[in-house]
Amino acid sequence: MSRASSIRKVAEADFPTRWGHFRIHGFEGPSADSKKEKEEAVAVVMGDIHASPPLVRIHSQCLTGDVFGSLRCDCRQQLEMALAKIASAGAGILVYEQQEGRGIGLMAKLQAYALQDQGQDTVQANESLGFKADHRGFEMPARILGILGVKSVRLLSNNPQKVAALENAGIRVVERVSAEVEPHEHAEKYLKTKKEKLGHLLR
Repeated sequence: MSRASSIRKVAEADFPTRWGHFRIHGFEGPSADSKKEKEEAVAVVMGDIHASPPLVRIHSQCLTGDVFGSLRCDCRQQLEMALAKIASAGAGILVYEQQEGRGIGLMAKLQAYALQDQGQDTVQANESLGFKADHRGFEMPARILGILGVKSVRLLSNNPQKVAALENAGIRVVERVSAEVEPHEHAEKYLKTKKEKLGHLLR
């Protein structure tokens, strides 16, 4: 059995937030990382996601940004913008997966921070630690959308890899909606590297 086909939904509950009322769905499956037995993710869902292609955001966990409001990245800004846009549209899905530090994990991410403090950019730091520039795969989010019965989406993302991953999994991306946020000075180099080395679609 392939990893994607063994991903399953294990929980669902009401999920009121300051952006509005969602349902939260919990999923688990075998991890692509040999060091971990399983991977978990949630899908936060609002409204009728089947009437038309819903607005979808695939968001990778970022403890430093999402929780502590780090200014080294734009993760929290993107997360809050995505929830606000979904609420404004009245329907949509935010898939939140455990892919800290572009998939390298929290402790390695902090080690990468230390290398960045010495002048390396995010790609150089990851590679210095023996990782790929972006260590993530987006197989699990694509499978989650399939389990939710979603066949086409309006994808809220600046990352062409996410578009390709969904298309390769049979999820049609009818529109890419920009997830660009107002940059701040601490994240300027981070965003420049995203654009120049990772191909993110930024101004």
